[in-house]
Amino acid sequence: MDRPPNPRSARFVADTMLGRLAKWLRILGYDTHYDPSLDDDALLRIAWAEDRILLTRDHALARRGGPQAFLIDRDDLIDQLQAIRQRFGEPLDAPFSRCPVCNARLLVVPKEAVALCVPAFIWQHHERFHRCPQCGRIYWPGSHFERMQTVLRALGGDRLRAGDGEGPRISI
Repeated sequence: MDRPPNPRSARFVADTMLGRLAKWLRILGYDTHYDPSLDDDALLRIAWAEDRILLTRDHALARRGGPQAFLIDRDDLIDQLQAIRQRFGEPLDAPFSRCPVCNARLLVVPKEAVALCVPAFIWQHHERFHRCPQCGRIYWPGSHFERMQTVLRALGGDRLRAGDGEGPRISI
């Protein structure tokens, strides 16, 4: 693997030790493949075949991945996210535009389309809803949204701020 990663692609595959980081990368808008059942060889194959950067905490796996790998050597989530942003730049997609569970791009759906899928209180008090076309989960700007905004503010950068307060609810 002698080909360096394309920093503009900002597409990742994360190893099993990085589930929380993978979820947050998706929330921020990074295309992040994460499957905790994959072994090291499968992760390397995905990184190479899909031109993804392998994120890992495993020093030996990072060495095997060569320039296609990025070692996550920090424990703090904010530090991890900042290191990735510094090395690979801003995400290609907007914050809150990807499903944090399966990585698909979320679709805005009419309120009426989710009337039977969300609790009545939520349906009555929210106007904007998003649905994941892959796993079917429904999101709205609920109580978790403000806590996630705190993380975005800690990271800084106007690109990462979801300014309208109407992003989807995403459970962390």
